[in-house]
Amino acid sequence: MKMDQTVVKTKEDAYPSRIAEQPELLERKDPVVHSEWSPGAALTKEQSDFYDKNGYLFLEEFFSQEEIEAWRNELERLQGAYRDQEAAHVIREPGGKEVRSIFAVHENNDIFKQLAAHPKLVAMMEYLLGSETYIHQSRINFKPGFNGKEFYWHSDFETWHVEDGMPRMRALSCSIALSDNHPFNGPLMVIPGSHKKFVACVGQTPENHFKDSLRKQEYGVPDHDSLTKMAEEGGIDTPVGKAGSVLLFDCNVMHGSNSNISPYPRSNVFMVFNSVENKLQEPFSGQKPRPDYIASRD
Repeated sequence: MKMDQTVVKTKEDAYPSRIAEQPELLERKDPVVHSEWSPGAALTKEQSDFYDKNGYLFLEEFFSQEEIEAWRNELERLQGAYRDQEAAHVIREPGGKEVRSIFAVHENNDIFKQLAAHPKLVAMMEYLLGSETYIHQSRINFKPGFNGKEFYWHSDFETWHVEDGMPRMRALSCSIALSDNHPFNGPLMVIPGSHKKFVACVGQTPENHFKDSLRKQEYGVPDHDSLTKMAEEGGIDTPVGKAGSVLLFDCNVMHGSNSNISPYPRSNVFMVFNSVENKLQEPFSGQKPRPDYIASRD
C-alpha cells in the first residue's frame, strides 16, 4: 500500500526534486501574476510587469519611519528576550549563540500579527496570487554586524515543495526592512528571471533536516552549473534602501545573501503569503511534515 501511495505522489508531483542523480532545469508550469491587471489593482501596470518578468519588486520607503518604529522596538525586545532563552522557534547562528531567526511572529506576537494583516500588504498579495491568502511562514531575521552569517543561494519553493508539500508556485515572500540595507551589510541578492525555471536538486533529504538547514542549508541547494547559467542570463540584483522598504519576491526566484562583516546590523520581518487555493499537502519527500512554526498547515 505504501508503495502505491509513493507512485501516485510521484505522478502528481509537478516539480520533482531530490530524487535524481543529476540536477535538472525544469520549465515553470504556473503563472507568476495570477490576476489580470486593471486600473484598480494594488500595483501599477509597470510594477506588475516588472514583478512578472524579474520575479521580484522593490518598494523603497513603503512604510514611514513612524510606522516602523514600533516594529523595530519589538524586534529589539525579542532579540534581548531570546538571547539566553532556548525555544524551538528561535534559530541561532551556525557555530554561535547569536539569534539568527525567530519564527511564527505573526502568531506569537500581537504587533507582528497586525502587520501581517496590514491592508496595503494584503491587497498586493491578493492581486499577485489571485485569491485570498494566508501566512505560510513568518520570521524575524537578524544579521548582526561583524559576524552575521550568509544565506546560500536557494529557491524557497524547492524546500516548501519537497519538505512541506506546497503543491504549486502560488506563494511569495514579503521582506520589510527594519534597518537600512546597504550593499555592504549582507543584503538580499536575487537573480532576475530565475523564477521561470525550477532547479531540481540532488541528494536525499535527511530526517529532521530543518534542525540543521535553518542554520545552514546543505540539501535543496542548486548546483553551480545551474546557478551560473541563471546568473549569466539574468545577472544579479541587490535591492537596497532605507528602513521601511519592502521587497516582494516570487517563491521560486533564486536568492541569497552574503555574510555581514560590516559594523552595521541588518534586520527584517519576513512573511510568506500563500494562496488559500494552494494549501499544503503531504511533503513530496515522503517524510513527516516540518513543524507548524516553520510551515503552517492550518
